[in-house]
Amino acid sequence: MSLLQVQNLCAHYGSSQALFGVDLALSEGEVTALMGRNGMGKSTTVKAICRMIPSTGTLTLNGQDLHAWPSHKVARAGVGLVPEGRRCFADLTVTENLIAAARPGDWTLKTVSALFPRLGERAGQRAASLSGGEQQMLAIGRALMTNPRLLILDEATEGLAPLIRQEIWAAVRRLKTDTGVAILLIDKSLKELSSVSDHAVILERGKTVWSGPMDTLTRETSERFVGV
Repeated sequence: MSLLQVQNLCAHYGSSQALFGVDLALSEGEVTALMGRNGMGKSTTVKAICRMIPSTGTLTLNGQDLHAWPSHKVARAGVGLVPEGRRCFADLTVTENLIAAARPGDWTLKTVSALFPRLGERAGQRAASLSGGEQQMLAIGRALMTNPRLLILDEATEGLAPLIRQEIWAAVRRLKTDTGVAILLIDKSLKELSSVSDHAVILERGKTVWSGPMDTLTRETSERFVGV
């Protein structure tokens, strides 16, 4: 049984429909890339999974229906979100950000600092004083401190310097090889997504138009639905 099962997911913003039938599934330890051009429904799908917007269709986590759950219950059930735009608590220190939503498990201040040494070095600094890349590391570390079964990364390398992007991708690879966490990735770098993802799901106008193993995604398909 899949950890996350999404079938025919539909969602609206008020009277405007944004999702018209999204299908995807993730199992423990798998990495799936959620792909598509801007405005095709990727972040909306994430919001529906995390119960930030209402939706219809099949949406289960470990066999449990998520539709009636508030977002905080979804998080407690094991969904860790690294949202687009980082959204760290600016006035809290690095340590305070990390422990704000911490839950018991393998991910602790020590293990997060081992993954991102910069966070350990800046433990007492306010989040607002960090660089954009360091804030992104903090957002990832904060999600890991919830000890999730499913980690969702929404544009985690967007707008970052190349060296920082490399650090983030290296961390994702370590998460894949060293942990059993399932990861749902949204990013614009097809090269990096291809190097770490087991599967891909492509959205077009709020609907799944292609899914399968990442190594079967052809250049023609990626150019048709993902390329600029």
